[in-house]
Amino acid sequence: MGKPKLLNDDGKRLDGRALDELRPLKIAARVLNDANGSAYVHWGKNRVLAGVYGPRECIPKHNSSPYAAQIKCRYNMAPFCSLEEHGRSGPSRRSVELSKVIRETFENVIIAGAYPKTQIDIYIEILQSDGGTRCAAITAAAVALADAGIPLKDMVSAVAVGKVEGKISLDLSKEEDNFGQSDMPIAFASRNGDVLLLQMDGQLTKEEIAQGLQMARNACVKISALQAEALRTAYDGAKNGEKQLDLSI
Repeated sequence: MGKPKLLNDDGKRLDGRALDELRPLKIAARVLNDANGSAYVHWGKNRVLAGVYGPRECIPKHNSSPYAAQIKCRYNMAPFCSLEEHGRSGPSRRSVELSKVIRETFENVIIAGAYPKTQIDIYIEILQSDGGTRCAAITAAAVALADAGIPLKDMVSAVAVGKVEGKISLDLSKEEDNFGQSDMPIAFASRNGDVLLLQMDGQLTKEEIAQGLQMARNACVKISALQAEALRTAYDGAKNGEKQLDLSI
């Protein structure tokens, strides 16, 4: 089977989006009863659940630090999340890598020194995947950390850019990721704009990287606003004794 056509004759993508347009995105906070903080992200066809537990006793104790909390992260793709993952269970090389990448991203913003001799656990479950799951996972985990009351230097939001049929495109779908020419996931600190994560698969010119970075920055302003709104809604609902989750797109 040959490479599918990814752009229509009018320059739009197969799902009707413009090159600089995000897929539909909804975020909800405080969705798990027993977690200290949690979030659910419905991003295109991606469905991601994040839970944060802690600060709590560090196990095993000899791993604890007298100076700061240990940050631990587990990214896991459910066996039913996509056709490619069907039937797989347990950690894979990809899940181990992304767990490390996400943990290192949040180590830059979590004020771990406030909780010595403890650990903070971030659990991320990919319930359904359709490209861009690491960015959706980071976006969900940031909301869950804030919901848990973990002190952060800044909120974190993430999105991927890439090259599709020679055009720099925002928020790649699975088909665009698989058959496009490049994929570049990026995470930003929302307030000061620091780049906390930048990976790249494929090749881009210096000019294309600069264009992609600007496109991602603009998108993360919108994502950050949705994260803040999700937290605001959760806290307002808690004050009123309400708990509502409507992420239909």
